[in-house]
Amino acid sequence: MSATAAMSPGAYSPPARGTRESLLLNIGFFAMVVGMFMAILDIQIVASSISQIQAGISASAEEVAWIQTSYLIAEVIGIPLSGLLNRALSMRRLWVFSAVGFTAASVLCAFAWDLNSLIVFRCIQGFLGAAMIPTTMAAAFTLFGPNRSMFQQVAIGMVATLAPSIGPTLGGWLTENMSWHWLFLVNVIPGIIAAILVWNFTPRQPTQLSLIKNIDIIGLAAMALFLGSFEYVFEEGPAAGWFEDEHLVMWMFLCSFAAVVFFWRAFRQAHPVVDLSVYKDRNFAVGSLVATVVGFGLFGSVYLTPLFLGSVRGYNALQIGQIMSIGGIAMFIGGPIAGALVRKVDPRYILALGLTMAAIGLYWNSFLTADSSFEELFWPQALRGAGLIISMVPSNFIALGTLPAHKLPNATGLFTVCRNLGGAVGLAALNTMRLNYTNLHNQEISTGLDPSRPEVQDFLMQAEASLRAAGNPDPSAVALGQLVRRMQAESSVMTFNNLFLVMAICFALMLLMAPLLRRPVAAGPAPDAH
Repeated sequence: MSATAAMSPGAYSPPARGTRESLLLNIGFFAMVVGMFMAILDIQIVASSISQIQAGISASAEEVAWIQTSYLIAEVIGIPLSGLLNRALSMRRLWVFSAVGFTAASVLCAFAWDLNSLIVFRCIQGFLGAAMIPTTMAAAFTLFGPNRSMFQQVAIGMVATLAPSIGPTLGGWLTENMSWHWLFLVNVIPGIIAAILVWNFTPRQPTQLSLIKNIDIIGLAAMALFLGSFEYVFEEGPAAGWFEDEHLVMWMFLCSFAAVVFFWRAFRQAHPVVDLSVYKDRNFAVGSLVATVVGFGLFGSVYLTPLFLGSVRGYNALQIGQIMSIGGIAMFIGGPIAGALVRKVDPRYILALGLTMAAIGLYWNSFLTADSSFEELFWPQALRGAGLIISMVPSNFIALGTLPAHKLPNATGLFTVCRNLGGAVGLAALNTMRLNYTNLHNQEISTGLDPSRPEVQDFLMQAEASLRAAGNPDPSAVALGQLVRRMQAESSVMTFNNLFLVMAICFALMLLMAPLLRRPVAAGPAPDAH
């Protein structure tokens, strides 16, 4: 298989297994997976290095948050466009152009001279790199066929779950041992190699440039405003107080207006920017809902666990990374198992198994204490990690595996958007609930800290005695401060437990969706390709 091999709609058939063409095709595909990994990794890789970037470009804490927000907004706008661009430019050209643009933008990010330039370059990076994710998902089915793509789907599922999990740890290590510039420069060599391999080892497809000439400009603008403002509102909402901020309310109105225009154009235009008719397929609609909840669980757990370990336990990046690696190892083990099971068992059962494992892992996580460490978090992390990957592989297969080939590019874009928006909305909901639960628990605990209570008096007396013996000049004030900090720590632990329980309930509710799914016709053992 080389760049000279043509691939025309309806005439392409995967090469026989064991042949040189099959080997080269797999090399090209896994180069696509590497690009997908980089695009997803860059969502979270800056998360643990915000303070170093802030110092490097002389930005305030509020301003530097846009480094992550700008990437997310640009990416969520670019992903739905991938379906149209795939048909217009061809899968191979779109992926390579996307990878080259993403790599070039990564270099620009590394050499940004101030906050504004970095935000602009992050927007370019997110928008240009967005197409790599859904295009790779579509390629798994297009290049190999539903019955022969399980290994490729497992690789995609592992990348989609692992990249956000290791992003903050890898970013922290790069920043600590090199500099924050390497958060972006690390993309350069893999990006160049992946683009070359995909260009040479994936088949050509005909272009349909007329689709770009007939693009619905109003629908495109409405989609960009709708998705961009939607992401922005949910990113900024928890800190801004939602309807208490007039600026945010204005963006809510613009988001709602743009959504009305976008959906009206999508259903009324002969050639819409995004074809929403794919949601008429029940498996795709339910699978997208599951993907939304999986995105919530994935990004939510990756956000909450390090936050708990850092704020309550006081762990450093290395210690947090060691605990988070449990989930990653579980995903590595669970991915191939999920792929093998989906080929032999009804994938709806495997999906139910994955959702159940993730729900149990998250529920187990809701019994944290202020002393929870590696031992207490091991099994919850392992169950959650394995459950997420075992949920993702069959949900991808059920939602996308039986769609017609011409609908795959558009469908994979929408499917990816659902997962990303699930993460964005989920994080906003978790942050809002975190503020509310913290205030609630602070009030509950403070009512029990009456200084007249014998238990409180004993704590203060013992603390004062220890501080006085240590030579503290004001033991009474410091002892009272210790009591307050202990109250805040317990309040935080109770809040984290509430949030993990909410996520567990969401996964458990998804089990009710499994009976609505139809068993994919393509499920089962792969036919002999020899």
